[in-house]
Amino acid sequence: MTLGERLQRTAQVPVELEGQRLDQAAAALFSDFSRARLQHWISAGDLRVDGAARRSKDRLAGGEWLCLDAQLESAGDWVEQAVPFRVVYEDAELLVIDKPAGLVVHPGAGNRDGTLLNGLLRHCPGLRALPRVGIVHRLDKDTTGLLVVVKTLRAHADLVAQLRVRSVSRDYAALVRGLVISGGTVTAPLGRHPTARTRMAVVAGGREAVTHYRVAQRLPRHTLLRVSLETGRTHQIRVHMAHIGHPVVGDPLYGGRLQLPAGTAPACAAALAAFRRQALHAARLSVRHPATGVVMTWEAPLPADFAALLATLNADA
Repeated sequence: MTLGERLQRTAQVPVELEGQRLDQAAAALFSDFSRARLQHWISAGDLRVDGAARRSKDRLAGGEWLCLDAQLESAGDWVEQAVPFRVVYEDAELLVIDKPAGLVVHPGAGNRDGTLLNGLLRHCPGLRALPRVGIVHRLDKDTTGLLVVVKTLRAHADLVAQLRVRSVSRDYAALVRGLVISGGTVTAPLGRHPTARTRMAVVAGGREAVTHYRVAQRLPRHTLLRVSLETGRTHQIRVHMAHIGHPVVGDPLYGGRLQLPAGTAPACAAALAAFRRQALHAARLSVRHPATGVVMTWEAPLPADFAALLATLNADA
């Protein structure tokens, strides 16, 4: 599929989908497209039921004909730019990258260009036809590691569905302050901070957020954790670790001022003071390939600055 292509498809609603919402039935019958995109087309009148416009929530009786007639439009007017990132894996459906620190994933206020999105368009111009240029999940600017991008509408719908049912596995390395005795799970809802709108916080009535962690290595005054996400909320690991009293080292939003425990060796103190970002790395990623159904797993080593900090703290041990 290419930009400007006219999509014209029809499908009859089978009896087994009787009682389903229109958007649910459409997602089952036109599985190349995400449910969000189908809902947009339903609202715009580009996806009709027996020739008539209907609402996404309308129930179907079975036997109706769904007719899709829509233009495949660009996801935005973003410019292509040469932005460095390491490609870990690529085929016709998926692109997996190892994101460096300091790289913003998607343009926003104050970051209109120089982002991963701009670099993806240079690497693969056809991504312009996909929602958010194929980016289905994000990493914070200063979090490093693995991120998957989809290259087709079929892959987009499939990966969005995998994220919805929480079958995508994402494991992180997180260096946190203090001694964590054992692994555990943080179940605390997240939402916007009531006064600092650029921050997230544990708030009553927030969105469900579940973070699992286990001890990978104990250091004299810090702990290296392996963290896995059951949900994927903004700043989830950073907020949850701070919530249990073990903020991520170097975190400028949730870690507070640099605290050096008594007895910290000078080399460790200097290394901690020089580390000006959160020590958080997306180390392992597993998804089911949208074309083959095979579960694929990738791993990325710690970036040089994170590995050097860890080596310095180990030397103090």
